[in-house]
Amino acid sequence: MICVKNGLIHDAVHEQPYVADILADGGKITAIGQNLIVPEGCEVIDATGKNVYPGFVEAHCHLGLDGSGIGFEGDDCNEMTDILTPQLRAIDGINPMDPAFHEALAAGVTTVCTGPGSANVLGGVFTAIKTVGKRVDKMIVKDAVAMKCAFGENPKRCYKDKNNYSRMSTASKLREMLMKAQEYDRKITAAGDDESKRPPLDVKLEALRPVIRKEMPLKAHAHQANDIFTAIRIAREFQVGLTLEHVTEGHLIVEELKEEPYPMAVGPSLTHASKFELRNKTFETPGILAAAGCQVSIITDSPVIPQQYLPLCAGLAVKSGMKENDALKAITINPARHIGIEDRVGSLEIGKDADIVVMEGSCFEVSARMCTVIVNGKVEVA
Repeated sequence: MICVKNGLIHDAVHEQPYVADILADGGKITAIGQNLIVPEGCEVIDATGKNVYPGFVEAHCHLGLDGSGIGFEGDDCNEMTDILTPQLRAIDGINPMDPAFHEALAAGVTTVCTGPGSANVLGGVFTAIKTVGKRVDKMIVKDAVAMKCAFGENPKRCYKDKNNYSRMSTASKLREMLMKAQEYDRKITAAGDDESKRPPLDVKLEALRPVIRKEMPLKAHAHQANDIFTAIRIAREFQVGLTLEHVTEGHLIVEELKEEPYPMAVGPSLTHASKFELRNKTFETPGILAAAGCQVSIITDSPVIPQQYLPLCAGLAVKSGMKENDALKAITINPARHIGIEDRVGSLEIGKDADIVVMEGSCFEVSARMCTVIVNGKVEVA
């Protein structure tokens, strides 16, 4: 049992912060209020004069697959032998012993959605995990979060000498796999309990069945405006779920995007334009989209930006015009919603995981000092 006393709480629910206590037991938040009675034997964290936040959440990264000190010999971020690998699962490649996990935790990033990169048209399944632990099986918040797909320059660059030279080819390959998955699923459904009528096992199509059945969305890597629209077009054609990742040119098409229901993870913005499709990159993008009513998350895409700089990226968005409350939501409750775990993390509310960050100064400021990071009701950084 633990109690954070008398801190200024930014709960990612109410727009204005307030002074209160937070009581947690069994890894969950059990009470929030002023002058809470502290049970005997409860660990007390004095947060007087300090800011209290939910544990920060990253909606899209590659933590544990490509991290600290990793070169060619240690990179598990992309499977470069096949452009279509939906059967791959992030949990089979994540290395929790990577020092990048502790660096993330020390900065208050307590939950991340991590998975394969964007070399492939279909890359595999992302998973949501806490940043504490030695065994990934015990870190999982949600195993199968989304199916990674990619548009734009990366699949073209990585497979241009094999079988994917243009954006049209990328889209056609994704369509073909979704068509095959639809047919595969129809045959399995029609066969019912009759094993003799079931189609031969196809691990790629089996991995895509949750997408076709709307149990898992496509997680679409798309920087350029036309790639964003292609992702939306294909999602509508096949009536599947979709989240938009990177959305670099989102501010240029905000009038279109504000009419769409898809959540958007914006970034990484703290880098130079390393590709033609990034030439319009700006920290103004998340603020412009949020002001239009879009659901916006801010991402590092770590290790593109080190995971620990997630709050800093939100601060730079504020500097570029984003409202502070929108920026806080963009690294807490919005990414939790983006990856479908808002019932567990992303805000300070009764019943949610006791993931709590206590800081001196604002989380958006470089000069802020981390005091305490609590994960699942246990102090991990002090």
